[in-house]
This record gives sequence, structure tokens and C-alpha cells, in this order.
Amino acid sequence: MALLSAKMTTQMTVQFNEDKQEKRLEELKKREEEELASTLSAKYGISYLDLSVVPINIDALRVIKEADAREASMAVFNIIDKRIDIAVLAPENEKTVEVIEDLKKRNYIPTVYMVSHASLNKVWDRYKDLSYSFETKSGALDISNEEIVELLGKITSLEEIRHEIEEILGMKKSYRISRILEIILAGGLARKASDIHLEPEEDYVRLRYRLDGVLTDILTFDLETYKLLLSRIKLISELKLNLTGAQDGRFSIKLPDGDVEVRTSILPGSYSESVVLRVLNPNATSVALEERGIHPKLFALFLREIKKPNGMILVTGPTGSGKTTTLYSFLKKIHSPEVKIITIENPIEYHLPGIVQTQTDPDKEYTFASGLRSALRQDPDVILVGEIRDEETAEVAVNAALTGHLVLSTLHTNNAAGTFPRLIDLGVNPKVITSAVNISIAQRLIRTLCPHCKQEKVPDETERKLIDDTLANVLDPEYLNGIQKEKIWEAPGCKECDSTGFMGRTGIFEAIFSDEEVEKIILANPSEREIRKAATPQKNLTLKQDGVIKVLQGLTSIAELGRVVDLDKEE
Repeated sequence: MALLSAKMTTQMTVQFNEDKQEKRLEELKKREEEELASTLSAKYGISYLDLSVVPINIDALRVIKEADAREASMAVFNIIDKRIDIAVLAPENEKTVEVIEDLKKRNYIPTVYMVSHASLNKVWDRYKDLSYSFETKSGALDISNEEIVELLGKITSLEEIRHEIEEILGMKKSYRISRILEIILAGGLARKASDIHLEPEEDYVRLRYRLDGVLTDILTFDLETYKLLLSRIKLISELKLNLTGAQDGRFSIKLPDGDVEVRTSILPGSYSESVVLRVLNPNATSVALEERGIHPKLFALFLREIKKPNGMILVTGPTGSGKTTTLYSFLKKIHSPEVKIITIENPIEYHLPGIVQTQTDPDKEYTFASGLRSALRQDPDVILVGEIRDEETAEVAVNAALTGHLVLSTLHTNNAAGTFPRLIDLGVNPKVITSAVNISIAQRLIRTLCPHCKQEKVPDETERKLIDDTLANVLDPEYLNGIQKEKIWEAPGCKECDSTGFMGRTGIFEAIFSDEEVEKIILANPSEREIRKAATPQKNLTLKQDGVIKVLQGLTSIAELGRVVDLDKEE
């Protein structure tokens, strides 16, 4: 027994000595490497530095991208104005010389130091600590540098967004908060999210993106991190940090191809403040009117109406149905040097060159109505009013349409027929409504099937009945030219569409024009159903009919159409 104990003690001693010996060898190796770097520095006539005892200026890392720094075996570890300190492994390395010359052309004044591999690795390791954002004087979050652009290009799926955020969440350091926000924003931009939702629960916080009009879970994370993230969002949105009530703010993200506006909405909840970031990407208005899913026959009618010198064009639908984007598409179509266009909005969602845009401010008593009155004194040809929501605005807008101006605006109604009763409710004289309103348009946005995984199917009995009954009520056969009725499509989901089965959105539309039949019925204070009946001779498609046609064209599915339109409602 004693012999066994002694043997075990000997093994433990040997093991302990081996660990100690390995540690000593590592120290000797490091010392030799540092001595070699010191010797070579004398040969090349530059100073030697051991960066293990030198603080690293994180901001200095921004001067050179990490990939370029590693390729050139160098790193910038300190910066004061344009003076920079550079650590190099081999000063005569071709790539190193090339990068240093490029820095000089960028007006940097470099001081070069000879370092070891270990020193360079220390600097390179700090790249992961780097937050790639800059706050500008206007409160903007400037993420225009190459690293963030690279991140935008790298993130192609929701899974990659989750991975990037979870990786940063594992780093228990203060710098991670800015980086988490950047990844959340970059992920939202990469996936074309219209809104980013941060929703605190009792034990966690949920992050969701609104993608193609549908909220999608991304991940959950801890409340401690959220509190820091909330403070960061308030700071860049220029909101009060110590206020826990409802607040609205904004900031912008600067990208190489233009600024992206982000509207911040904060609302107090049961456990903490809830945050919604609305992403106003200017690229949303780059979609031409021809590409918005409008049937060619209806499109020709729209073009006829927007070219008229006066009257009102009203677009209706719920929040997020693309009303403002459609109005901007109209503006782009009629914009020319000969036409004076003024918009009154809250907020100004998209900036267009050559158009006068003004934002209402209720705190300063600058409302849609007062803004509209002021705009009329500016001699406009076309006026866009963000929304008609009260009696005063409705009255001024109608008078503007009757006095030689083309007025574009939105209303919150469920369909095109609902426009007329809504205007009457707002106090507009029924006798002048049809003289003022040229056309009422209702629209919805529906998700389009993923082209990578969509597949044909034969409609079942219920689907067949829906299709037949709906098309039987289409009064103008021109809308059905070239439309097959034997098959529909569905998409099970794939990697390209994050397993949703959908990619992108298109519009479905209906319209009612102010004609003699509609004018007659309006004087009797009609219901929506009565107006729709009076407009029947116009033979325009309803939202449901337009949607079913798009189902038969393979653009969307019946299930998706049913998400935005009541398919059981008789027309």
C-alpha cells in the first residue's frame, strides 16, 4: 500500500513538473522571439516595441481593415489626429510598404515600430472589440465604413443574424452594446425589414423583424443587456434617458448609397419600455409605378387621372399597406421642371429631389390643415397631404382640389367605396365630393411566393369554388385575358426564403371613379355597399378579384390572400 502511494505521488510530481516545464518553454520561446525582433529592428534602423506592455488605442484600428492588416503583417495601434503608430513584422515586406505608402497618401504621418508575432496578435485580437459606429453632431449613427457594409453583404439569412448577435452576447464587456445594435440594424437592412421590435417580457426580451408585413421572431436575450441597449437607442435618438413614458425620436444610418432614416417609438410596458424602430429605406420608393402589381388596364386609368390638372386622388388602406409609397410613385411619374410639387407630411418618410417637402409639428400648431393653407400660397400645381384625418384638413384639401390643384392624399378606410362616407363624416358637403374627388383607390400588400421553391398544385374543392365564384363576378373580360384556371402554386419554404415560402411583396388594388352614378347616390348619404353597387358599371376589379387573379398567375397563394382580404365576404 505504501509502495502504491509513493508511486502515485511520483506520477503527480512528474505531471506537475511537465506543466511547469511547458510554461517555461513558452516563456523562453516568447523571449527569443522578442530578442529576434529587437535585433532585426537595429538592422532595419527602426525602433523595437513589445506591445504586451503597451496600451492599444481601439480607435486606431479603424485606419486599416482587419483583413488588410493581417495580410500586410502590420497594425495601427495608436492615433493622435493624423499621427499614427504602426507595428510591423517585416518593414521591407511588399504589402507592408504598399499599405504604408497608401496611408501617407491619405495624409497620415506614420511612425513604424518593429514587433514580434505575439505583439501583432495582441493588436489583431482587439479588432473584435471595435464598434464600427460614429455619432455625428446631428445625432446620426454613421455606419458608412467598409466593415459595416461588409456585414450587410455577409448577412444573408435570419440564422446568420442570430449567430452574430449571440456571439456578441457572449462577450461580457460594455463595448458589446453598440455592436449588438449595429448587428440588429444591419440585419434589419439586409433582410429589408420595415420595422424592428424589441419587446421585454418578465424574464427576457424578444427581438422581432417585420418582414414583408409579417412579424418574425429572431431571438430572445437577457433584460440586463436590454437596459443598456435601451439607453443606447435613446441616446442616438435624442430622447430623455431618465423618462420612462412614451417618446418618439429618430436617427439616421449613413450608408454609401444614401441615408436610411430610423423612427424610434418607445412605449412603457408591464416589465420595461417597448421599442419599435421603423426603417424608412429610400430604396422603397425606387420601385416604379409599373412594378407595383397594378393590372395594365387599371394602370392606364391611373395614368389618366394623375395627368389631370386638378381634383383629388385618394389612396386608402390600413397602416403598412403601402399607401405613401404609391403616392410617391405617382409623384415621380408626374414630376418635371414645369410642375411645382409640395408635400405636407408627418413624418417626411422619403426625400425626393426637386420637391418641396414640409413636416407638420402639432406642438407648434403647424398641422396638416395649416400646412396645406401655407402650401397653397406657394403657387403649387400638385400637393401631397400625408393624411386627411380631421374636418379642417378635409375641407381645405377639397377646396384646393376645386380651385385648380391636383391633391394626393390618404384615408384610413377598408375599401375604395368607404372613402365617400368617410368624407361625409368629416363634414365635406356631399354636393362637392364628386366634383373634387377624381378617384378613390384601395390597396393591400401581399407576399409573393419564393421563386426558388414554389411548386404547382391542383386546387382542392374549396379553392376551386372560391376561384370560380370570384371570377364569375369579374365584369370586364379584359382582366381575365391569358389567365389560366386549372392550377395554383404554393411554396414549402427553403434556405433562400428563410423557410417562409415567400420573398418580396406586390400590391392588389381596387378603384372607384367619380362618375354620374356615384354622384347621384352620394347625395343620399349612402353606405359603402350602396356606393359599390352604384360603381358596378365601371367594371373595375375588387381587392379580392385582383388577388385571385394574382394567385392564378402564380404570384401568391390563397392562404396569403386570405391573410389580408376577407375571402368569405360576398361582393
